[in-house]
Amino acid sequence: MFGFPVSTEFNKRIPKQKFYENIEVSLAVKRIFVEQIRIIYWRNKLAAATLNLAAGDAVTEIEVFEVKLNAPQLDEAVLRQIDKAIPYHILFVLTYEGKAQAWIGYKEASSGGTLKVNRYYHTDWVPENELQFTISGLNMDAVYESLVRQIAGERLQAAPNESLKVSVGRDEARRRLEKQIAALENAMRKEKQLNRKMELNAELKKLRKELDNLLC
Repeated sequence: MFGFPVSTEFNKRIPKQKFYENIEVSLAVKRIFVEQIRIIYWRNKLAAATLNLAAGDAVTEIEVFEVKLNAPQLDEAVLRQIDKAIPYHILFVLTYEGKAQAWIGYKEASSGGTLKVNRYYHTDWVPENELQFTISGLNMDAVYESLVRQIAGERLQAAPNESLKVSVGRDEARRRLEKQIAALENAMRKEKQLNRKMELNAELKKLRKELDNLLC
């Protein structure tokens, strides 16, 4: 399923209540689990043993969860709650009426040693049978990096020998610059004073140049 080897298949249904019962979760998140999710399946277990690869330094397993939805959208808070509850890396496949969308969090170890999601990346919605992944790499760290890049697409296009951490950091910088540029463009449209408009335009040119340099 989804292009993963048969040796990785697990296909176990997980009651969604496990992610919010007897755990400190807000009522809003519980409501999202109830209203937005129909069924959760643990489809695959990607590990050194199931893939016949070397173990990774940072990644031991990647779990593949299929989340069947009641509507073609899911609040990110639910993914964060599941990621928080499971001490491994997770690839989510959201499915609804024959369409699928993949989500994966870029996880790093916190100071306490636990894994924490910094940011999620996702694909567009596509026909379910077209969502296929490739296992690439000689160890689990490389497999995880490859899957994150496959899902993120052009946002994490790597320069030669660039690590995933550097690529994610560059993407974060791009997002910040794009947000600042949008805010300045909005301010310029509203500004009436010519002198202030010229100042904003100069700052806008500076940020656009920074963005161009970042994308080179």
